[in-house]
Amino acid sequence: MSGATPTVDLAWADSFYLLVVGCLVFFMQAGFAMLEAGSVRAKNTKNILLKNLLDACIGAIIWWAWGFGVAYSGSNAFIGTVSSGGGPSFFSKGWTGENENASGGDFAFWFFQYGFAAAGATIVSGAVAERAQLLAYLIYTVVITGWIYPVVVHWVWATGGFLSVFTEVEEDTVLGGCIDFAGSGVVHMTGGIAAFCGAAIIGPRLGRYDSNKKVQPMPGHSAVLSVLGTFILWLGWYGFNPGSTLAISNSGYAQTMARVIVTTTLSAAAGGVTTVLIDRLFVSKMWDIAMVCNGILGGLVSITAGAAVITPWYAFVVGIIGGGIYYGASKLMVNVLKIDDPLDAFAVHGACGFWGVFATGLFGDPIYTKAAYAWAAGQDLGDEWGGAFFGGSKVIGANFTALVIEVVWVAFWASLMFLALRFAGVLRVPPEIEAAGMDISKHGGMAYVTDGVFGGAPAALPKEEPPQKEEPVADPPVSASV
Repeated sequence: MSGATPTVDLAWADSFYLLVVGCLVFFMQAGFAMLEAGSVRAKNTKNILLKNLLDACIGAIIWWAWGFGVAYSGSNAFIGTVSSGGGPSFFSKGWTGENENASGGDFAFWFFQYGFAAAGATIVSGAVAERAQLLAYLIYTVVITGWIYPVVVHWVWATGGFLSVFTEVEEDTVLGGCIDFAGSGVVHMTGGIAAFCGAAIIGPRLGRYDSNKKVQPMPGHSAVLSVLGTFILWLGWYGFNPGSTLAISNSGYAQTMARVIVTTTLSAAAGGVTTVLIDRLFVSKMWDIAMVCNGILGGLVSITAGAAVITPWYAFVVGIIGGGIYYGASKLMVNVLKIDDPLDAFAVHGACGFWGVFATGLFGDPIYTKAAYAWAAGQDLGDEWGGAFFGGSKVIGANFTALVIEVVWVAFWASLMFLALRFAGVLRVPPEIEAAGMDISKHGGMAYVTDGVFGGAPAALPKEEPPQKEEPVADPPVSASV
């Protein structure tokens, strides 16, 4: 009997891990749906829910057809190209038959990344809610999922991308590559910048500003749905961030996964508390549920880029600052720029996404950041490859450069797309339909029915008549009594 230790293939465990965390990421679509439904008025509930459903459907088809290939196929530095055999490809070509991965890794990786792509497109729907045409939504979902987003993914996450730490030759990268572990920039800022462009070009909802450009309150119709959506998204982030290790069996991956769960939790909690305290102490003087919800989401977005390279203490700081950044960006949008963003999509995802990538350059611990670069395998990098608070300069330089490139790319294509939709007359619904609500106009009635009445509220009670003076009456016959 041989004394050699048998080799155990754990690739199946990595595939199973990706499928489990991928399900959590996909469940975030339910979170987005509930959050958006609760944040709009009741007359547009069906409309926003339909858009969330179609986002998942169209996103899956586009991601399978070419989005995934654009993101991960080939070795081109700018964009994915057709590759032969297994691995990332267009239309899952080469994934079945004799080339099929024995552990199912190709399909598991596709599914996990599909959830990210769907999330990026869904972010935009909140910014143009209550006035965007369904056709416009379908078009921009295709463009974002099939072009704007996957190109950014290829730059930052694909082997060979010019902003990717996974590229194996340092000279083929810009400043060594950008550390964006789970996508503060790639996913959230991409969606947030597109949301900013969409909201600016489509214009505010009717009645959002009066004749003097003073903002008018337009609260969502259900705090219950908004809170439920926030909790579901928070839960989904435990797939989004830890799952971005993309495996569990490799040495150190379980360690990273566990640390990421803690940093994610602390940043979310700090963001929620910070935002509601700012609003309570300095602005509204109330305990606003919406502030807690968006502060939590802002904290989650803020830590997503650096969750694997930032220690818990600094994750707490990132969440506090992220909460403040969300609040400032939200007020800037509505009060100064006069851009109506019903879900605060830009403030949560765009501004906090930018901060998350930049914060990684500030607080990234060199113990972890130096291990992030594929081109440096086997090398002993100096502390200049850590965050600025650790005396480094390389990470913050590369990350800031990547942020500028991503913002320019997304803003250009998103603006071009929304302007084209506007000039074609398919971006915004007519004023009368917007005033009536799209549920009644487009979807056969409102989402809530009470006592057979559409609209979520019972019919008005009839006015009570004043009491009449009773006339004396004779006793009834005995035969009539019971």
